[in-house]
Amino acid sequence: MELQQLRYVLAVAEQRNFTRAAAQCFVAQSALSHQVKALEHELGVPLFARTSRRVEVTAAGEAFLPAARACLEAADRAATDAAGAAGLLRGSLRIGAIPTVTAVDLPRLIERFNRAHPEVGVSLVVGASGELQEAIEAGKLDVCFLGLPANSVPRVAHRALDRHRLVAVVAADHRLAGRRRVRLADLADDAFADFPAGTSGRQQSDEAFDAAGLVRSVPFESTTAELLVDLVERHLAITLLAPGVIPRRRSIARVAVSDGPERVEYLGWRALNPSPAARAFTELVA
Repeated sequence: MELQQLRYVLAVAEQRNFTRAAAQCFVAQSALSHQVKALEHELGVPLFARTSRRVEVTAAGEAFLPAARACLEAADRAATDAAGAAGLLRGSLRIGAIPTVTAVDLPRLIERFNRAHPEVGVSLVVGASGELQEAIEAGKLDVCFLGLPANSVPRVAHRALDRHRLVAVVAADHRLAGRRRVRLADLADDAFADFPAGTSGRQQSDEAFDAAGLVRSVPFESTTAELLVDLVERHLAITLLAPGVIPRRRSIARVAVSDGPERVEYLGWRALNPSPAARAFTELVA
């Protein structure tokens, strides 16, 4: 049984198609099919049920896949660790980030890492803090940038990067636009645009209003700060955002909120046996 055969089997299982699996593995379909059949012959069981139009994983295949995946991950990690011991970082670095990172210049940070370790393949996904922590725990990400309410603690290994209080963003001609500072009670009667309910980006504001004994209306939800600001600009709502993600526009104004929610940005990573690339990246983050 060869590692390449395992890679081909996992690709077919993922794609449910030999042609797409071959393209993913950068190999001719005939070569991939031959290797998969050879492995099935060696095992004595079919891993896939094939027709001219469909490919499905058999029960034997389903039983085979977890160990095959673990075997490949162990082999890749062994090669990465060996290279790391020789002073050369290889392998991959999977980064996750919230869409409103302000504690670091993430593109510049990735560029610096890439220049220092060109043999490491870097990938980036954007998501909510809860999703990113789940991905870290499941081993699908190596490091992540989180944003959480000040009273929350990440579930993963972490280091705090920045703490800031959200500010109100209102239209330039809003009744509060000229104020230097307001309280949540001054905002409660306005319609709000905010991040989706259940996300950490929304949680910090919901908790602040609950703590103040106030009820607000949130008819507009978005996963991006840019759209939230666009809604404010159109006089449809107001919002609460981290100062660093608010664009400079004459059509909007920012107002400090004395009892507004606080957010802490964290760098998170896998505590259990982090890869050399992950360790190097966490050391690079100031």
